[in-house]
Amino acid sequence: MRVLCLHGKGTSGAIFRSQTSSFRARLADKNIEFDFVDGPFQSDPAAGVDLFYSPPYYAFWDSDSVDSVRAACAWLNDYIAKNGPYDAALMFSQGCVLGSSALLFHQEETPHLPPPFKSAIFICGGASLNVLVELGFHVSAEARERDAASRSALALQAGSSAVLTKGANRWTGLNSLDGGLSEEELRREITSPSRIQIPTVHIYGSKDPRYAAGVHLSGICDPENRRTYNHGGGHEVPRTDAVSRSIAELFQRALAQTTS
Repeated sequence: MRVLCLHGKGTSGAIFRSQTSSFRARLADKNIEFDFVDGPFQSDPAAGVDLFYSPPYYAFWDSDSVDSVRAACAWLNDYIAKNGPYDAALMFSQGCVLGSSALLFHQEETPHLPPPFKSAIFICGGASLNVLVELGFHVSAEARERDAASRSALALQAGSSAVLTKGANRWTGLNSLDGGLSEEELRREITSPSRIQIPTVHIYGSKDPRYAAGVHLSGICDPENRRTYNHGGGHEVPRTDAVSRSIAELFQRALAQTTS
């Protein structure tokens, strides 16, 4: 089995390899090849990343416009054509935006062709709201407000100062906007004319400022083919034994669905 791995903005393939090492160690006896690719753009480090990892850092685009995301999807499809095929994609943060956009554009524009990968594992990431609107989704004002606020909160909570002064306690989510809403209520904030059909796994943390974005992404995927898991933490790939075991199990189920 071959898995394409798409990192977050301001990190790299090597950093994503390190970030996922804990749960991947539980898959060591499986015949899985992980391909950690670097984004095509050099980038400043993501907030707090330079405390733990040295450069270089990369991104899949330098602007959140639909044209930039489309260009990144074209780059991704070219990479897959040259280096694939892949049974699954493992993605974090901006990597989730890229992978979900590639799947949505594929379903809209080339549904007669096989999808870029057969299953998707999204960690702490959402979809591009601009892409969703471009494709005819209705995105509520509440979802837009939450998305904008969460980006600012993430920069503060993930930043070097917060890491050094608060450690794991820096993650407080976006309680002022998320509080009291169930996952199903959050999913209803984006109306889907269609859904991503391949098997998906959605891993997000309730203390992540981008928690709602992860739930929103799960809502535009086929409910019969999706699995969700709230790891309870922040914008990170948790490394505790219990969470790593759960992620590894979900990962194996997603891969199993590609051959069923």
